[in-house]
Amino acid sequence: MGSRLNPYISFDGNARQAMKFYQEVFGGELEVSTATDSGPANSDSADAFDADKVLHARLDTPDGYTVMAWDVPKGVPYRPGSGVAVYLGGDDDELRVRFERLSEGGTVTMPLEKQPWGDEAGALVDRFGITWMVNIGQG
Repeated sequence: MGSRLNPYISFDGNARQAMKFYQEVFGGELEVSTATDSGPANSDSADAFDADKVLHARLDTPDGYTVMAWDVPKGVPYRPGSGVAVYLGGDDDELRVRFERLSEGGTVTMPLEKQPWGDEAGALVDRFGITWMVNIGQG
């Protein structure tokens, strides 16, 4: 298989809700593991994680996207978005639908419209504070 590059998004206690939302938008199979699911924990991990916080979540979509997430443990600073955007690009009309669905409860920071380079592009911050950029090629 070689290597892959996937977004791994940090949340502050609402990773499960965010990943279920992304599953509604993109479809696919969602796996979620919590500290409780991981079995007996050593004292370090028990102190760092609340039992119901997400240690690891993975969404594999029918389009081949993989999105991963976790809830940051105690003592780890949480900075929503952290200056990184998740980028969706292609020439699929489904990207318009995904842009609209991701923006539900969030804020469109750049409307999805024709840009000087000829493509349609837009940006938004979803209801969980994650920045998404969408570019629809007019190829």
